[in-house]
Amino acid sequence: MTKFYKIVIFALFGLSASQSFAQKGGNQAFSFLNLPNSARVAALGYNFVAIADPDLSIGLNNPSMISREMHNDISLNFVDNYADINYGFVSYSRSWDKLGSFAATVQYIDYGTFKRTDETGEELGEFAANEFAPVIGWGRRLDSSFAIGANIKGLYSSFENYNSFGLAVDVAGSYINEKGNFVISLVARNIGMQLTQFNPGEKEPLPTEIQLGLSKKLAHLPFRYSILLTNLQKWDLTYSDPADDNIDPFTGEVKEKSKAEEFADKAMRHIVVGGEFLPTKNFSIRLGYNYQRRQEMKLESKRSTVGFSWGFGFRVNRFNLSYARSAYHISGSPNIFSLGINL
Repeated sequence: MTKFYKIVIFALFGLSASQSFAQKGGNQAFSFLNLPNSARVAALGYNFVAIADPDLSIGLNNPSMISREMHNDISLNFVDNYADINYGFVSYSRSWDKLGSFAATVQYIDYGTFKRTDETGEELGEFAANEFAPVIGWGRRLDSSFAIGANIKGLYSSFENYNSFGLAVDVAGSYINEKGNFVISLVARNIGMQLTQFNPGEKEPLPTEIQLGLSKKLAHLPFRYSILLTNLQKWDLTYSDPADDNIDPFTGEVKEKSKAEEFADKAMRHIVVGGEFLPTKNFSIRLGYNYQRRQEMKLESKRSTVGFSWGFGFRVNRFNLSYARSAYHISGSPNIFSLGINL
């Protein structure tokens, strides 16, 4: 690794470490940046994976995975979300020997149209709500084992007459052991700020996050497991629900967790696990489990499969099609479709 690239890596991660990382829980602008951008990523449980293969959709949230193997690829992703909300991603990649590999992405979410009323309820028409982000990503292999990458994002949100612009970057570094089929990646995502606010003087933080991911393909089984550590910048991700009084219905006593249980609960909220079963070169089945999502979104009376996700993918010639369902709530699961094409 050259001295120049070492300086670049330390400078980028030094920048990320110097940021004041925001608290979780609905007080952030541009939160749509945390949406999973492809069926494969969603099926594995969250919004980021550390897998080194020519899948362009991985590069959006882990730019160190953008590589020359993705040259002239296009990735189309669409999500049929709750309540007629739709979002999607379109990416295209191209590589140059001296410059590295680049990926251009447009990310959007359309919340639909809403009725505009006055304080008495009289209808005054309709308004729209949407957000989008153009992204330019860059990745480069430093040698056979190390890769770095970065994204720069323009951000725009529009809710009726309220608008906001922002700018953000992601920085990533990966260690790739091709012989051992092992990858580990460290990513600092959404480092940036609002350039203009919805209300002048009311500045909101971005959903900045540090993530560590690893994957390992087993030597004697057609299986790859993936482990993701999320929100490393903040230990306590628990949320106190005022509707949950933690009272035992039989004794009337307040239920309290032991210190060991409390520690385990907080630790597990940072962990997302996933796996890919690879029976053939062109077909895969995917599963994921997100503990934090399950704890936040489950209903005690009916927990169902909240927090679990699944999907599959197959390749035919130049086309790579994937589908996933990710359970956020018992009311239903979004359908996620992805199409990759080598042009």
